[in-house]
Amino acid sequence: MDTNEPLAPDLQTNLAFLQEMFGTSGDFYTKRLQFGPVKAAAVLFSGISSPEKLTVLALDLLRGSAELPADGEAFAAWLLDQSHLAAEPTPITDRQDLVRRLANGMAVLLLDGSAQAVAFSTQEMPQRGVGTPGGEGDIRGPQEAFTEALRGNIAQLRRQFRTPTFVAEIATAQTRAATEYALCYDRALAPADVVDEVRAKLAAIRLPVLLDSAYFASFLKRDRLNLFPAGAYTERPATACARICEGKIVILVAGSPNAMVVPSFFAEHFETLDDYASGAVFAGLIRLLKYLAFLLAVFGPGLYVMAVAFAPEIIPVRMLARLARAETATPLPPMLEMLCVTLLLEIVREAGLRAPKSIGHTVSLVGALIIGETAVSAGIVSVPVLTMAAAATIATLAVPSLYEQSILFRFAVILLAGLFGVPGFSCAALIILAMACGSEPFGYDYLYPLMPPGKATWRDGFVRSIWRRLAKAGEVLSRRGNAAQ
Repeated sequence: MDTNEPLAPDLQTNLAFLQEMFGTSGDFYTKRLQFGPVKAAAVLFSGISSPEKLTVLALDLLRGSAELPADGEAFAAWLLDQSHLAAEPTPITDRQDLVRRLANGMAVLLLDGSAQAVAFSTQEMPQRGVGTPGGEGDIRGPQEAFTEALRGNIAQLRRQFRTPTFVAEIATAQTRAATEYALCYDRALAPADVVDEVRAKLAAIRLPVLLDSAYFASFLKRDRLNLFPAGAYTERPATACARICEGKIVILVAGSPNAMVVPSFFAEHFETLDDYASGAVFAGLIRLLKYLAFLLAVFGPGLYVMAVAFAPEIIPVRMLARLARAETATPLPPMLEMLCVTLLLEIVREAGLRAPKSIGHTVSLVGALIIGETAVSAGIVSVPVLTMAAAATIATLAVPSLYEQSILFRFAVILLAGLFGVPGFSCAALIILAMACGSEPFGYDYLYPLMPPGKATWRDGFVRSIWRRLAKAGEVLSRRGNAAQ
């Protein structure tokens, strides 16, 4: 069945096409109407469009017009240009546009004798109300979260970003479901070349299904072997609005409450809304703790394995004696012991995350008993290894947006440090640093403003300056390849 053909002027031909395409669907609704001598038919999907709204429109049409055009072509032109009804300004002229409008929840009026159809906005899609963010634990600032409704999410951004330069471009992805997505940016701040590049890349992507903005991530990365994320993610309109004020682009996908922000820098994963609502000294301290937590999560277990197995001289004597007694009581070498404990902790975390809420606490309790109490009592793992693995796991949660990367890097560091000692540990650190330095999202330095060190490093990098200074030198993307300082 060819959907690229133009609409026929015969009403029965158009209805036959729709009946052949959607006739077996229980939510497809058709109502034949008569406007004087003009025969018509209203078509819609009852689950996402409201027949009641269409009925009100039809009654207003009959009540408010004493004399209606006598043929279908004139009637369509009258509805589009002269009637008081809120019809869509662009008529439907082909079958593909007809199917797209129906799928978007509009009601379409087909007229006998006219090759144009008229669409009406009668959407009434069931959706979740605006709630509070569940994955971003900020105390201060707006507590609203994105929902699954694309236009509702755009409206939340529009409500906070009230300047005329805010742009929300809606496009349809090349998927089987024809999912819509939106590019949101400030045309006065976002570099035009970056916007054009993102728009072109997203338009060229072909996917079988698009359920989240993260599906675009691998297509936006320049270095596919780099493990650092191509973009940052947020479910807070306030955070997305702040990124737009920095000249960045927010990507929203219909059906997903998570927005993708590009380009993204490494330092942004350590920033929260609370950092800017708190005092500069306290916010700077918390941000430094987050950087230390990330280093502990990635390098802590590997450093322990390397020190115990290859470089015991760097450990204080008293601590070394305790570690030696603990390790001699376990059958596994330090590397395998650390890998096993880390794997068990990740299994418990994944089981607790995916399990139904009614048994989620049971999974956590059983995991704690098996790993913490039974394994130590049986001499399978030592207390120092368990302590280091647990500390690294907790430290990972301090930077949740880099959780995946922290886990992958941690296993790599443990393996290299356990197999090759100090050279292996150093090699792992250099590989991670090379990935961070080699990642250039859309030509920008991924480590900005941390590297190279400069005024921006201490203004809003490792620590945060006071608002009086931040207001004078806001971080906005420039077209020179780095952020304006």
